[in-house]
Amino acid sequence: MAPTSKADRKAALDAAAWMFNIVTSVGIIMVNKALMATYGFTFATTLTGLHFATTTLLTLVFRWLGYIQPSHLPLSNLMRFVLFGNLSIVGMNISLMWNSVGFYQIAKLCMIPVSCLLEIVFDKIQYSRATKLSILIVLLGVGICTVTDVSVNMKGLIAAIIAVWSTALQQYYVHFLQKKYSLGSFNLLGHTAPFQAASLLVLGPFVDYWLTNKRVDAFDYNITCVFFIILSCTIAVGTNLSQFICIGRFTAVSFQVIGHMKTILVLALGFFLFGREGLNLHVIFGMILAVLGMIWYGNASSKPGGKERRLSYSSPTNKSQKHGLLAESGDHSDKV
Repeated sequence: MAPTSKADRKAALDAAAWMFNIVTSVGIIMVNKALMATYGFTFATTLTGLHFATTTLLTLVFRWLGYIQPSHLPLSNLMRFVLFGNLSIVGMNISLMWNSVGFYQIAKLCMIPVSCLLEIVFDKIQYSRATKLSILIVLLGVGICTVTDVSVNMKGLIAAIIAVWSTALQQYYVHFLQKKYSLGSFNLLGHTAPFQAASLLVLGPFVDYWLTNKRVDAFDYNITCVFFIILSCTIAVGTNLSQFICIGRFTAVSFQVIGHMKTILVLALGFFLFGREGLNLHVIFGMILAVLGMIWYGNASSKPGGKERRLSYSSPTNKSQKHGLLAESGDHSDKV
């Protein structure tokens, strides 16, 4: 009876983690869309710096209250994580500016195969045929309903490559650091958020001026706009935390595959809230195909052999978990 109850508890926590991430991610996208499109606050990099500053304040409060225990993260790993994270943020913004929307969406889809490659190379993960096919179905479905015009130039291609690889590496590192140093989600945020906040708040205004030719300090901050900025920062705390929780419980690949549910929801909410222009049968077909692929992936990857580490013949014991190397296990899930 105990194993069953433990499995049920893990399943409930997994579902809650995904729901937390989907709700906060979709919420922040809708708030930012209103903030940028309606009120003209187009300073995305600076806004992200404010997000991490708010997250830093919350982690400090939780540490002061005793909810976050002291932990250690080597400076070299911390700096590498911050580098990947900041390159991801700036790279995605530049990719969106220099590329067509269609190619930008293709670049985002490429994060799944890149994340798979990282797991295969560094974690010796093997995927079953059903798992591979389900990933292809998700990519096809999301591609059908999001990719429209596709045009690319050399500088846009370089920006997209940097964005894809830095994002995949940052998400891989979330799982790696949590496993290796036994860090909870709030612990890892407590280490990384201050450095990302400081670096993005210093560099953000210059990057945003380069991208938009507008100065963040010269913007007309009215009460409504400030309210949306505060709301965006508040939701961002949940988005950052839920991302770390989901990647810590699963892997970057699972986070990317199931995470495309957010893309489908944003599309659907966009059509519902901002008009049905662009909604047609092939978009609906793509959405349905993507959702079916996500369901298939969840089922296929959870089966024995669906997604597992290749056996190591050097040791009969599971030294990879002992030394913090990445292995998909439920043991860490209960600690997060």
